[in-house]
Amino acid sequence: MTQTHAPGQTQHPFLAQHAPTLARAVQACAERGFWTPYPESPSPRVYGADAAAAGQAAFEALLDRPFDLAQPGTAGSVATERSPYGMALDVSYPRVRPGTVDALLDAARAGMPAWRDAGPATRAGVALEILARLNVASFTMAHAVMHTTGQPFVMAFQAGGPQAQDRGLEAVAYAYQEMTRVPAVAYWEKPTSRGEPIRTSTTFTVIPRGVGLVIGCTTFPTWNSYPGLFASLVTGNAVVVKPHPGSVLPLALTVRTAREVLAEAGFDPNLVTLAAEDPADRLASVLATRSETAIVDFTGSSAYGQWLQEHARGAVVYTETSGVNTVVVDSTDDLAGMAANIAFSLTLYSGQMCTTPQDIFIPAGGIATESGHRTVDEVVEAISGAIRRLTEDAARAVELLGAVVNDSVLARLETAGTTGRVALASRRIVHPSWPQAVVRTPALVVLEAADEARYASECFGPVSYLVTTGSTQESLAIMTRTVREHGGMTASVYSTDPAVLQSARQAALEAGVALSVNLTDGVYVNQSAAFSDFHGTGANPAANASLTDAAFVTGRFRVVGVRQHVAAPEE
Repeated sequence: MTQTHAPGQTQHPFLAQHAPTLARAVQACAERGFWTPYPESPSPRVYGADAAAAGQAAFEALLDRPFDLAQPGTAGSVATERSPYGMALDVSYPRVRPGTVDALLDAARAGMPAWRDAGPATRAGVALEILARLNVASFTMAHAVMHTTGQPFVMAFQAGGPQAQDRGLEAVAYAYQEMTRVPAVAYWEKPTSRGEPIRTSTTFTVIPRGVGLVIGCTTFPTWNSYPGLFASLVTGNAVVVKPHPGSVLPLALTVRTAREVLAEAGFDPNLVTLAAEDPADRLASVLATRSETAIVDFTGSSAYGQWLQEHARGAVVYTETSGVNTVVVDSTDDLAGMAANIAFSLTLYSGQMCTTPQDIFIPAGGIATESGHRTVDEVVEAISGAIRRLTEDAARAVELLGAVVNDSVLARLETAGTTGRVALASRRIVHPSWPQAVVRTPALVVLEAADEARYASECFGPVSYLVTTGSTQESLAIMTRTVREHGGMTASVYSTDPAVLQSARQAALEAGVALSVNLTDGVYVNQSAAFSDFHGTGANPAANASLTDAAFVTGRFRVVGVRQHVAAPEE
């Protein structure tokens, strides 16, 4: 006989409230079809007629003042953000310094025994309440994400709000499923050759690893952080959230919401804390190498990801770092659709996504299309023309491009033309509402296969390379080698030849990269959906984990059994 809750545990009200959502999320993880409890449309018909105005007012009320969290382990304040749209934020946060880390970590650990003893179901219920409240605040979060990352508003609403919440829920569902594979109580009976059987009862308790550290990124602070945050929290760990100095507000709002829900649920709010820093303090390195830190989630540069794996030796380290995403063009029966799909992928958020294609491989002899053979120049012009059409109207363009997040992206863009023949130069667009925003259209640069030193490393931002090769097979070979050596989050292929598509599939399996085939309408290679697409595979250098699968959650907890002899059960 088995049971899923330890003796004496009662169902927490938050679990009772959200149990149907949890059950449906577990089902969705298994089915891998479309499902979301958090609508991604910012329509008033979905979120209410007053939600947009209330969200904007709530965001504006955060500006030009301290952001109070009333958490321990801080000294003074710090303000490090600037809006890529040119607006002053002037939000100051309680500052965590290297000298206050002891107090921060002591406070984080203090609530872990009670959080552990609450059990997986209660922890899942509390996590789902946090996500539900974040969903209600999606408009406030959208403005916070927009003005710290440069994402256009609708994208900031979707990726910073509901889609990030989906990823958080997906992590909770996987963690809950894995934690409850072992029953909380089990009865064991072994027959003997003489006398009564041997009988024992064992309680199995999921125990946390320690403190989880989530190191946020500047471009997708919630989307990339929620899986690790919620996976660590629901498995019983305390979580310290260390935001990127350029994008603190979205994670500060998240931490505040989590602390409020934890306190209402009867748990220590210090189970979730914010570590806002002065960049000179290098706080991520300080926290990652502490003995209390057992889990690290990081999104950012490959150099720092490697540093974490080498130096955070006491922790399980999950990283998503840089990579080179590829498109192999062999042939198409819809040249306009292919060009439009690629153009949209390159234009969205000015290419500032870890999934945006960078290298587009085209046979030097051209490709077959539905309207006959097309040369490389004609294919390049089809993609360039599609980008020009997307960006010719400023008011429409800025809602796709957003703003350049920092000077490093701009510097790479400005030097891109020196690496090869510029097929499409980047243009500056004046934002109709935010004239101080730095808005740039994508640049396309033509290279040859021999220029591997240029196209085989990541050039993050609105720069893509159109690389001519000797054949499609050479394109696939380069794609495989590039992803194996430098990593890649996405790959894409266009072909009307089943043999080529099979070769592309084999190349993707060998490289360990997710592959999209002949996308021409409505689905784009740089977009992934929770409960359906795995973000990253963990099988190439771009990421050592996948968002979200069982492997992403099981390293965050252990199971301890306590057994004793028992009498025979009553009939």
